[in-house]
Amino acid sequence: MTPSKGSRPLMIVILGILLVGSIFLALMVGSLGPIGPGDPVKLSFHDAMDALMGGSSYAWVFWDVRIPRVLMAALVGAALACAGTAMQAIFRNSMADPFVIGVSSGAALGAATAGVIGAGVIMGAYASPIFAFGSALAAVTIVYKLGSVKGKVYVDSLLLSGVAVAAFLGALVSLLIYIARQQYHQLLFWLLGSLALASTDKVLILLAPVLIGAFVVILYGRDLDALLMGEETAHNLGASPEVLKKVILAVAAMMTAAAVAFSGVIGFVGLIVPHITRLVVGSNHRLLVPAATLSGAIFLIWADTLARSIVAPTELPVGIITALCGGPFFLYLLRRNSSERASS
Repeated sequence: MTPSKGSRPLMIVILGILLVGSIFLALMVGSLGPIGPGDPVKLSFHDAMDALMGGSSYAWVFWDVRIPRVLMAALVGAALACAGTAMQAIFRNSMADPFVIGVSSGAALGAATAGVIGAGVIMGAYASPIFAFGSALAAVTIVYKLGSVKGKVYVDSLLLSGVAVAAFLGALVSLLIYIARQQYHQLLFWLLGSLALASTDKVLILLAPVLIGAFVVILYGRDLDALLMGEETAHNLGASPEVLKKVILAVAAMMTAAAVAFSGVIGFVGLIVPHITRLVVGSNHRLLVPAATLSGAIFLIWADTLARSIVAPTELPVGIITALCGGPFFLYLLRRNSSERASS
């Protein structure tokens, strides 16, 4: 059921309130980690509030560690969900996600290359993100060139090109991991997705591509609605399908590459969040895109909160949590689509 026009702003407001509440509650949840000898420090809600307000010796943990991590989770989740919504519209397939055009495999190759050549010695903590971002964009460019002919983008060819490039780059990543055995655990943790290295500087860097990307996708919401009815229909309604596909692919690649560069490969967010949001708010992209973006932020905040709390004082890579949620949901989608085809 599609919500009425009057209820659309209200739904966005409700999701905004849920996001703010999720950020606040996530700050209060979990241990403070191994600060000193003994067990990790666990604070009451009152003590946590004191620390958050700067009235405790643990205040630095909140301001330098936990707040950047929660905000990074929100931005990464928003970027992946927004990009996933856009990709599902471009491919006209609810099982598409931001990684189908080779972003994750390209970023993984960049991060692995940075580890093998020891780029961190020169570039410090930003070596892997820089290499991952550049490699991800390069992979997307290759996929785009393979999936287009004389400037015209063919969605089926783009999808197949993404699969082929991802498989090839995945093999290179495996080779580099085999070569750099001493960095195996570090690379594996990155490949499984983690927000443990979040910082205020990284949050500020990621903020720009996420906000710009979401704004552009929302701006093209009406054209995305038209594209769902077919390229010829979209053209008759005043949209330019070729321009639309190029702009949306570029923006989705930028957001996804930026997110993956700082968080590693966190799968299924761009698949399950847009689909569930579409079931609730309908397929009008002027509502769906902001709703999915906010929902993605909320989802990843709680996934990361669970990842850092379930086996405290250690933590699970957040990609494991999202995969445990997304894997069964993907199988459900596959089963439902097969049933619909069989009955049609």
